[in-house]
Amino acid sequence: MQHFPNAAEGQLAQAIRRLGAPGFESALHDWFLRCVAPDNLIILAYRDAGPPQVLFRQSTRPNVFAQLDTVYLQGAYLLDPYHDLHVMRVAAGAYRLRDVAPDAFHRSRYFMDYYQQTTLIDEISFIAYPQQNLSLNICLGRDASSGHIFTARELEVCQRLSPIVIAMAEAHWSALAATGTPAGDVAAQLVRAAQDSHGIRLSPRQAEVALLILRGHSTPSIGLRLGLSAQTVKVFRRQLYAKCAISSQAELFALMLPLLSSGGTGGV
Repeated sequence: MQHFPNAAEGQLAQAIRRLGAPGFESALHDWFLRCVAPDNLIILAYRDAGPPQVLFRQSTRPNVFAQLDTVYLQGAYLLDPYHDLHVMRVAAGAYRLRDVAPDAFHRSRYFMDYYQQTTLIDEISFIAYPQQNLSLNICLGRDASSGHIFTARELEVCQRLSPIVIAMAEAHWSALAATGTPAGDVAAQLVRAAQDSHGIRLSPRQAEVALLILRGHSTPSIGLRLGLSAQTVKVFRRQLYAKCAISSQAELFALMLPLLSSGGTGGV
């Protein structure tokens, strides 16, 4: 019988052998390299309160995760589409960023001021739930290292491998604690932080609109999300900008991000 020493199945066997032991994450990374050749991998644990916990990260380009600790984990994660999946408790499975991101994500300040700096151009994330209030985000990325997005075939491979990835992740991290008490929705915290830090009295609806703008939702998308007409959304947006004495999304991002960093925990 012919021997295939470099087959993906061999790497999968290594990952299975290391379940519950040191080296599992590296073995999982090597298996992914054989299957779909990502440029980077990050594994995050999202809870209902507090920033995500970084369980593993691996990349060839240092700028991919250069601002992870100083910007993303300090509050910007609350604007990330994958964090929204945790809040919504989507079904376990594989999700491509472009399929779950808001319609105006690439025009958002979160994208331009943070995400674009990572040089990431595509992501596929496996979502697993080892505990009821804990989701794992095993994210495969393509960045400027290769300059290529995932192909349709590679996406199909990830979808087929999804049950295996999820089963291994839930077994390996079964003892990971889902600590933290939900601290309320982010919009309510934003209302409090704006008042405490700047004396700006936002209504709950204005705060919700601010967050959705920052996440990359267009006016029609915000309307669908909140059950409002596009015209009503525009009214809330004008009120928001007037109260904050700003005139652009860039100014909104600069004003709100520190507020998320100081008090942004929990779901939306």
